[in-house]
This record gives sequence, C-alpha cells and structure tokens, in this order.
Amino acid sequence: MQAEPRNPFCTVDVIIEAGRGIILIKRKNPPPGWAMPGGFVDYGESLENAVRREAKEETGLDIQLVRQFHTYSDPARDPRHHTISTIFIATAQGEPQAGDDAGEAGVFTKGDLPDDIAFDHRQILEDYFNRKY
Repeated sequence: MQAEPRNPFCTVDVIIEAGRGIILIKRKNPPPGWAMPGGFVDYGESLENAVRREAKEETGLDIQLVRQFHTYSDPARDPRHHTISTIFIATAQGEPQAGDDAGEAGVFTKGDLPDDIAFDHRQILEDYFNRKY
C-alpha cells in the first residue's frame, strides 16, 4: 500500500514598515515569541490577499504591498509543520492593535528587536535589514 503524499503548507508573512520601524506581533499560541504578521493561505486565496487578510487580522491595519521579498522553505523553519512562506514588504499608517492570535503588537527598529523571535523570523529580518540598509 502506497503512503498518502504529504505536502508542505503554504504561508505568508509580512514586514510592515511603519514610521522608522517594522511591526511585529507577540504570539498568543505556540510557538511563543514575537513574529511578523502572517499565517496560512486559504484554499482559493492568492498570496497577496492572504497577506493582506493576515495583517488586518493580527494588527488591525490595512497594508499597502510594496513588493514580494523572498520565499523561505527550510523544513525546520516552523516546529509544527513543514511550511513554505512567501515574505512581503508593505507599508501601513496608524497604530497597530493586536488581534486574532496576537497578544501584543509593537514597532521595532533594527537595533531594538526582541530577544524572543519565533520561527526563522530573526533570520528573515536580518536579511531584510542587510538588504535594505
């Protein structure tokens, strides 16, 4: 009997540029830590619509997409599942308000990132800051 095929989960994350920093959310659910807003893409949903939806659910902000940044696919990037995440860069106006599975939301600069960052988001943010500045 042949095993059922297993496929990675498709996710999106967004680096939201706000003022002089970027917006991160503190996760309510495991794995703990601060993270870029994001989540799973629903069936029939484009990456762009998924990232707008996730940003709105987790920060309360409507984002304006600037560009697609990079895709990260290390099978160990998420301890729960094998995920492939497409990262976007966006801008937003206003103050983020934590919602959905976000316990807190805050604006951080390259020099004041929190110590406890979930998933591979620290590496993604380092890649972003190293290419941006």
